Amino acid sequence: MKVFVRQGDSYWYYSQLFNIPLQLIIDSNRTIQPNQLKIGQAINIPGYVAQDYIVQAGDSFWGIAQRRNIPLDALLLVNPSVDPRRLTVGQFIKAPIRITWRLVNGAQEYTYSDMMRDLARLQSVYPFLKQESIGQSVLGKTIPEIVIGSGSKRVHYNGSFHAHEWITTPVIMTFLNDYALALTNQAPIRGLLLNPFYTNVELSIVPMVNPDGVNLVLNGPPDSAPWNQRVIEINNGSSNFSGWKANIRGVDLNNQYPAKWDIEAARKPDKPSPRDYPGEAPLTEPESVAMAELTRRSNFDRALAFHTQGEVIYWGFENLEPPAAQTLVNEFARVSGYIPIKTVDSYAGYKDWFIQDFRKPGFTVELGRGVNPLPISQFGEIYEEALGIFLAGLYM
Repeated sequence: MKVFVRQGDSYWYYSQLFNIPLQLIIDSNRTIQPNQLKIGQAINIPGYVAQDYIVQAGDSFWGIAQRRNIPLDALLLVNPSVDPRRLTVGQFIKAPIRITWRLVNGAQEYTYSDMMRDLARLQSVYPFLKQESIGQSVLGKTIPEIVIGSGSKRVHYNGSFHAHEWITTPVIMTFLNDYALALTNQAPIRGLLLNPFYTNVELSIVPMVNPDGVNLVLNGPPDSAPWNQRVIEINNGSSNFSGWKANIRGVDLNNQYPAKWDIEAARKPDKPSPRDYPGEAPLTEPESVAMAELTRRSNFDRALAFHTQGEVIYWGFENLEPPAAQTLVNEFARVSGYIPIKTVDSYAGYKDWFIQDFRKPGFTVELGRGVNPLPISQFGEIYEEALGIFLAGLYM
């Protein structure tokens, strides 16, 4: 929601008026210095929207503010061109509304367009969120990264490396929504106030690493040639893509990293496939390259890749993980009920490479239980299990 600066206004005053933490207002207006406000300037107030209201007979600004339980000055701020002494029946004005509900509906089949729509809505209401493109998919879809918080500890979460594990994306998006909602309302989640995390942690989220693959599973082949036919050929002539893990070129993005890649290449398919093909070499695919480049430049302190299924957490690679990794995974297990597993006969994954190259805690979290793709009916249960891990990743 935008308000318009008047003589004597300040970010601190807006913080008090709207009961929004000052830092969130500052971060929602990064191009405007707090000591350089100009009369008439538009300022973003996070956690609010300005709703159209039609003036009724007998209305006054004072009466509208009382009925809606908002400060009178908040009403004045969003209506700078309206004379409150001369309201007319049928006139449109704006009324501030605090957002106290989720904008993301994660309990549905969740395509790339659903994610991009929800990100636009979240950033409109919570402009302290930073969003950038880390690259593009094979079919040219932007792969967004969202950053929340500005602390010195840098944490990274990602989802949907594998196409038929797309449920990880709405789980992550729901947490992003809940985090922003808790910050603006200064409300706890599971007894934790999240505002201190905002100042101590910078959280990076890539909710959908493999957008082409997710859309293939949920929507079927793309309309354009050659991929509309090529994916059917890769899929052995079948038009059922429910079991597809790979990107649109038939490369498994989580078998793409230079962490004993040659071992995976020797025992996995040697040509494009719905699953497991590691590519002709490490980091040949734009999606895996984008994730590698993001990780190299971001200096993450820990990274969690969310997959399905099994209710387990993989946390080791070749004994290269630091001692802190075991402390972290024990807490993740405690809050989720998942089983920690140090090593498994698998290589070339994002987590493996993160541990190998950076010697920092890296985790593959396998959400839910069953056969991929997990049914959306499991969404609520999966989210409640994952929520503890999301939070522990910030406070540990």
